[in-house]
Formats: sequence, structure tokens, C-alpha cells
Amino acid sequence: MKPATWRKAAERDAAEAAYWYATQSDLALDERFLAAVEAGIEHVSQHPGSGSLRYAMALKMEVLRFWPVNGFPYLIFYVEHEMQVDVWRVLHPQRDVPAWMADGESG
Repeated sequence: MKPATWRKAAERDAAEAAYWYATQSDLALDERFLAAVEAGIEHVSQHPGSGSLRYAMALKMEVLRFWPVNGFPYLIFYVEHEMQVDVWRVLHPQRDVPAWMADGESG
């Protein structure tokens, strides 16, 4: 298992999505979303090669993978390194993923 390191943009993405779920329903949905994100990150920490490379070519990032958030329309974007998994973003797939990924590169 490789430890996961969250970029600030990924933390912000997850917090904003959780807030949206809380305002649309109740705190239980917010908590279920965050638990599903954590479960997804735990999965990629244990099996980093299991995520899809579908966006990697479009973004010119050969090592970029994503894993779906179970039960929610979000994707966890990450890069595997020798000693860790770097969580880049947590995005809804209907967004302009390349633009959002570029926005989070520095964070």
C-alpha cells in the first residue's frame, strides 16, 4: 500500500462537492460522499495501477489515472509515484476535465 498525498486542489474539490451535497439534501449525504471518496483513495493506494488512463493522452500526462467514486458521479484523478499516490483532483466528469486539471496543476 502506498500512502496518498492530496494536492490542495483535490482537497478543495472534495470539500466543495461535499458542501453541495449537504445543501441539496442533508449532512448524511455529505458524509456518504466523503466516505466514498476516502474508500476510492484507499483502493488506489492499495492498487494504484487499477485506475483508467482514459484522460492521460488528452491531457498529455501518460501517468495520470482516475478511479470512480462509488455511488457518486465523481472521479478521483491521481498519479502513482514510487513511494506514494498523488491525488490531483476530485472532479465531476461532465466538467471540462482538461481545463480543470490545468487549473489544479500547481496546487
